[in-house]
Amino acid sequence: MEERNNLYPIFLKLSNLKVLIVGGGNVAEEKLSFILKSSPDACVTMVSPMFRDATISLAKQGNVKLIKSRYSKRFLKGKHMVIVTTDIPTVNVKVYKHCRKRSILVNVADNPPYCDFYMGGIVTKGNVKVAISTNGKSPTTAKRLRQFFEDVIPENVDDLVKNLNEYRKTIKGDFQEKVETLNEFTKGLIEKKVQND
Repeated sequence: MEERNNLYPIFLKLSNLKVLIVGGGNVAEEKLSFILKSSPDACVTMVSPMFRDATISLAKQGNVKLIKSRYSKRFLKGKHMVIVTTDIPTVNVKVYKHCRKRSILVNVADNPPYCDFYMGGIVTKGNVKVAISTNGKSPTTAKRLRQFFEDVIPENVDDLVKNLNEYRKTIKGDFQEKVETLNEFTKGLIEKKVQND
């Protein structure tokens, strides 16, 4: 039987959620950068005995609180999502178990069995955001697909979204009628793309 990706994609409002990153090294900085690039208004706390200078600078660009300390389960209080990036496997597993016990979503970097979610490749063009997942199997493939979609999705796609939103407000009828009208109106976008290829 062919393997398939059973992950459920969602887009989180990280300004409404409290995120904890455990660790202060390169991977922690990469995860923080990834979060702030996609959600500059994210509410993030990082806990680690040390932080890189670049991480300290990056934290100043967002709503990021740095706590110089070893991990303790008290840091989980009020958190909705945790990303674990330490290079100490026993600490990573301990944080994972603490999160599972408290029903907090957790991602132990580069360790799929200890992840409730993966952080995929993301393409953003205004209001349009495309997330790419390889089921945790190949971040490099996700990166290449991200680059592909950045080239393929036109820069003016945000204008299209805004215009369609305004048009949607003018359509009369119930929900089903509005959907049918918009489907008919936007069908040409795909047909033109296929004809151009």
